[in-house]
Amino acid sequence: MKKVILFVMLISLGTFAEETPADPVDQRQENQEKRIEEGKASGQLTEKEEHRLKRRQHRIEKAEKRAEADGTVTPEEAKKLKHMQNRASREIYRKKHNKRK
Repeated sequence: MKKVILFVMLISLGTFAEETPADPVDQRQENQEKRIEEGKASGQLTEKEEHRLKRRQHRIEKAEKRAEADGTVTPEEAKKLKHMQNRASREIYRKKHNKRK
């Protein structure tokens, strides 16, 4: 009886582990796109700034798709994606906090 209960618990834990939230890269993309939208809505970003930031996000998405095309993202590809996202994040901050309205 104990073995059956243990087996059921292990199966349920395995199923629970598979239901993890979205990939961290995807989640970060979503957060950055939200920041851009908030900046536009609040007037912190001009049309031109918004367009450039969205274009950068699109380039990151394309790079991510290329990295995932073979089924796995290598550590080098992950590092490159993280670097691209870090730069985009800094740029979003700069554009939102400059004097242009």
